[in-house]
Amino acid sequence: MSHPLASEPRPAVLAPETVFDWLDETAALRADAGLTRTLRSRPAEDPVLDLAGNDYLGLTRHPVVTRAAADAALRWGGGATGSRLVTGTTALHTELERELAEFCGAEAALVFSSGYTANLAALTALTDPDTLIVSDAYNHASLIDGCRLSRADVHRAPHADPAAVAEALAGRSRRRALVVTDSVFSVDGDAAPLPALSEAARAHGAALLVDDAHGLGVLGPGGTGALTAAGLAGRPDTVATMTLSKSLGSQGGAVVGPRRVIRHLTETARTFIFDTGLAPAAAGAALAALRLLRAEPARAERAREVARTLARQLTAAGLHACEPDAAVVSVRAPGPEAAVAWAADCRRAGLAVGCFRPPSVPDGISRLRLTARGDLTDGQIADAVRTIAGLAPAGGYMAGRTATGG
Repeated sequence: MSHPLASEPRPAVLAPETVFDWLDETAALRADAGLTRTLRSRPAEDPVLDLAGNDYLGLTRHPVVTRAAADAALRWGGGATGSRLVTGTTALHTELERELAEFCGAEAALVFSSGYTANLAALTALTDPDTLIVSDAYNHASLIDGCRLSRADVHRAPHADPAAVAEALAGRSRRRALVVTDSVFSVDGDAAPLPALSEAARAHGAALLVDDAHGLGVLGPGGTGALTAAGLAGRPDTVATMTLSKSLGSQGGAVVGPRRVIRHLTETARTFIFDTGLAPAAAGAALAALRLLRAEPARAERAREVARTLARQLTAAGLHACEPDAAVVSVRAPGPEAAVAWAADCRRAGLAVGCFRPPSVPDGISRLRLTARGDLTDGQIADAVRTIAGLAPAGGYMAGRTATGG
């Protein structure tokens, strides 16, 4: 008997110079859709006002933070030299983990090379095929990728809908369950309804995993984070992930939560076991920034105040600006090409703003994304609003409004 596939034609053997021709075809499709992405190098001393990065508290260039990074590199070397379980754990890593856990009201913390790897670790190590993950539809790509790698049954819940989460948990066939959400969503800056999500999880025996990348340093008393703000810090069924590259002005990520969760991640999480440890300079910078925040807790409220002011003034100028829950302010654009041109015009005028387009935006709506840095002056805020409003493309204003709000 012949093999069932024997009659099917075999694919042609491609010449070496043509094996990647399909990349040119897909690049052309992205260009037609206005989705081309390019890298732009920035100089060390950039005169452009930065509202595009995630330096929420303005600590990246703080002299205390940069000195700590330099001192750590001089003392410990340029790199961690190995994975955390081999030679990659320095006294700085241990100190940072202890102080980060204390700051967030958790039993323990574990530092990773990035927030992305922290999310992959938590989702893959805390689930298995007998787990249901209920994930918010607008979650960050790192959470989505963690869900895909987890081998668990994944249910995509409507955005910020605790009732839908409870329904999914009630109907599950898997033994364990994990509710997963961002604390603050990176596109529009809206906050998740954490108390209601926690209540839904507890009612159905599920754990709660919160990515607090955009909440740490901004939400909660003194910037202690979204879990503290929601009254959920230190709970035995709740875990938070976070990045050290936003409010703490450095690089890296962390998971904070119950001590037994951290022990489990240390012993089983592949992105912890097989990844080189965070560079000592980054650990030193993050630790210095954390101590600055503890000494100057008003920095968190200032970041929120700047966000509210930006949103209020942009709305008064006639633009579609979101109402921020933390330090992210987005302004809707007519489409992806208009968003790219708008952002480019702003940069030429001396203002750097983020540009979010599909597939980075889950609802398909293109936006400018602004970082409400806590170190911005009132004058800089006013200048930024004038630039954004003055360069808005046709269709960028709300119906019946102009740049002056008339």
